[in-house]
Amino acid sequence: MQVTETKKKSFFSGLTGQILIAMILGAILGIILHNSISPEAAQSFSAKIKMLATIFIRLVQMIISPLVFTTLVVGIAKLGDIKAVGRIGGKALGWFFTASFISLLIGLFYVNILEPGVGLKLGHVDLATASEVTAKTQSISFENFVEHIVPKSLFEAMATNEILQIVIFSIFFGLAAASLGDTVKPVINALDKSSHIVLKMVNYVMNFAPIGVFGAIAGVFAVRDFQELAITYFKFFGSFLIGISSLWVILVVVGYIFLKGRMNELLKRIVGPLVIAFGTTSSEAVFPKLTEQLEEFGVKDRIVSFMLPLGYSFNLDGSMMYMTFASIFIAQAYGVHLDLGTQMVMLLVLMLTSKGIAGVPRASLVVVAATCGMFDIPVEGIALILPIDHFCDMFRSATNVLGNALATSVVGQWEDNNELQTMEES
Repeated sequence: MQVTETKKKSFFSGLTGQILIAMILGAILGIILHNSISPEAAQSFSAKIKMLATIFIRLVQMIISPLVFTTLVVGIAKLGDIKAVGRIGGKALGWFFTASFISLLIGLFYVNILEPGVGLKLGHVDLATASEVTAKTQSISFENFVEHIVPKSLFEAMATNEILQIVIFSIFFGLAAASLGDTVKPVINALDKSSHIVLKMVNYVMNFAPIGVFGAIAGVFAVRDFQELAITYFKFFGSFLIGISSLWVILVVVGYIFLKGRMNELLKRIVGPLVIAFGTTSSEAVFPKLTEQLEEFGVKDRIVSFMLPLGYSFNLDGSMMYMTFASIFIAQAYGVHLDLGTQMVMLLVLMLTSKGIAGVPRASLVVVAATCGMFDIPVEGIALILPIDHFCDMFRSATNVLGNALATSVVGQWEDNNELQTMEES
């Protein structure tokens, strides 16, 4: 009995428990204010209280660039050669594109089976609200995708938190350092010490997570009529939850296949990052904490530092599932028929274009709007999903974290097995 009480106490006094409490309190405060003050006052309150979430996310963003650069360079330098980098990179990309394709297929399957957009009334839609998103769709092209990958400047990439560009520079830097051998050991050691300093900063920043989550949830519920949203978007949101739940089942089952009993430990370790991502609708917000948890789980630091930055650009499983689901939902709402062949082409387009805008705010919506434009679906239809998008984003952000944690852990285990086999053969 004493042990049980201690566990309960430690949970609610720990970060995860505090975040869950903050979510509940934020929702209660937001609902009370929504029902008791004017819409204008609620809007003003929402803008101000959301600053708490903005401050927390900016604190995390502050340390992402130095963390990615230092850990990735040190990780590649420890790998030692281009062959090892190529082997791990090949496994990573193979996993990422397979997971992305399966996620897209799940969205495609459920939106066609459940048809949440069929019969939806469009009269209540405020098309003006879509302008912010649709204005960004012109930046989606193959040329911009290539330009996005290759950085003009490391400092520009760091200033804008372009993870993929930082990864490219760090790979070149790390390989060059590895090729120079012992002469650059002082530089690598300095970067290694710097990464530990940044990880220590993570512990300080995470203390602000409950405050950030409280602000994010209170701000949303203050301006959204939860009952009205539930009635209007019941079919859409319910269908989306079925799809995202199916994706979770597949990810967890795959995890048990590859990690077996260790999957239980992994899930326990990433509960905190999952809850933070869910509350803040930002998988980026948990990047540093997820790095720490995966290393404590037993994945070598060089694997974590290589896999996670790549994953945040190429392995957004929840977002991928949502993109096909939302695109075809809009087509259904406007009565635009898309045959299976066209939908499969759309799936491939989504897989490619989504890799080019990592770090863009509301990236999923931007890709959906751009894809609708390519397939003659009314782009202004993005306004249909804007009212409910925040709640969908909570689930897809948490799913992105699960997918990246799983990918990193499995590739880490593959590398451990490969090293063991090499030792046995020698």
